[in-house]
Amino acid sequence: MRLSRYFLPVLKETPAEAQIASHRLMLRAGMIKQAGAGIYSWLPLGFKVLRKLENIVHEEQMRVGHIPMLMPTLQPADLWRESGRYDDYGEEMLRIKDRQGRDLLYGPTNEEMITDIFRAHVGSYKDLPLTLYHIQWKFRDEMRPRFGVMRGREFYMKDGYNFDLTQEDALHSYNRHLVSYLRTYERMGLQAIPMRADSGPIGGDDTHEFLVLAETGESEVFYDSQITDLKFGDREVNYDSHEACRAVLEEFTSRYARTDETHDEALFNEIPEERRRTARGIEVGQIFYFGTKYSEAMGATVQGPDGKSVPVHMGSHGIGVSRLVGAIIEASHDDKGIIWPEGVTPFHAGIVNLKQGDAEADAACEALYAGITALGLDPLYDDRDERAGGKFATMDLIGLPWRITVGPRGLKNGVVELTSRRTGESEEMAPEDAIRRLAEIYAPHRGAPVF
Repeated sequence: MRLSRYFLPVLKETPAEAQIASHRLMLRAGMIKQAGAGIYSWLPLGFKVLRKLENIVHEEQMRVGHIPMLMPTLQPADLWRESGRYDDYGEEMLRIKDRQGRDLLYGPTNEEMITDIFRAHVGSYKDLPLTLYHIQWKFRDEMRPRFGVMRGREFYMKDGYNFDLTQEDALHSYNRHLVSYLRTYERMGLQAIPMRADSGPIGGDDTHEFLVLAETGESEVFYDSQITDLKFGDREVNYDSHEACRAVLEEFTSRYARTDETHDEALFNEIPEERRRTARGIEVGQIFYFGTKYSEAMGATVQGPDGKSVPVHMGSHGIGVSRLVGAIIEASHDDKGIIWPEGVTPFHAGIVNLKQGDAEADAACEALYAGITALGLDPLYDDRDERAGGKFATMDLIGLPWRITVGPRGLKNGVVELTSRRTGESEEMAPEDAIRRLAEIYAPHRGAPVF
């Protein structure tokens, strides 16, 4: 993309309403624009990042055999009355009526809707296990929406639902989701720690939240510092194996890590003092096992091996896709702007022409642009007739991981400058070597979009 043809409405001043880094930088970098309290338009740069995150979530869900679908944003209130949850959400649920006076709601989650789909089409244990998921906009009418996309009223979320014959199978689904989430977050450049949490109105006794440590997190968290040394990495896990998934769960949850809602001071004090940590955390996902709560209330049963009808065991599993954009920025920025991890960056590299209109510099930039694009990568070429300082400031603000600087002085020596946004380190090299270096850097992050 050529910046002269792109829509990137960056701001020089920080809007007064922005209280935390992610909100401030998303507004300044032209990623979002507020449409109403807690409701945002996603401008092109922000939309690209949102889609990158969504694609990673799809890839990891489909890797483990979960099946994508799409449910409506508006749901009949009668389904929620069946489950007994219609009043549980209180005023956070946006309730509306259509022109016939029928009660509807703007879905904050989809347990009832997916259970209704299941009971209409699945009747035998032979069709299990089954996990369906979708990524869709949700709405919760927060009393005090704030912090930009971190606590908005409208948000983009992946929510998945497993259906299993037995509790043992359902707990395997729970463990499988935990493993897939660890891989998902690490691909995004995040360390999201699974912490024992409270289930709230979703219900169930087994639940973990995934939290990213950040000073601006809304949750107070207590944890054993050893947990921050754990990495999932590139390991291959047999997702069909109960033992393999349970081993990963035990590895990542055996050390103390809890939110303030489930914190146990006595257990915490059993940890050696030098390893006890308290911090703030940003919730970016949660998994639940709630047994037969919804299937019994709504008649979601299957015929078991003995011919008897039994309610299925269920769980739900969510990832806050839009919230993740803010969480990544909170975890990865400096006083100049955003620093995107390679796996989620909106553009793979920026090209800065120090002397627009100079024939040699223009030709070198065009060749770099063509060479990077030929690799299947997406460069952003700042071809504007602007001062170098302004171009550098824009690149630092929007946070592309790598920048190639092209100028007449370097070209006389046959080199361009490749700069890392994260470290600030620069290296001079031939243009073809810069292209080759980018190919090596992004090789682990390549993959065709799922959708």
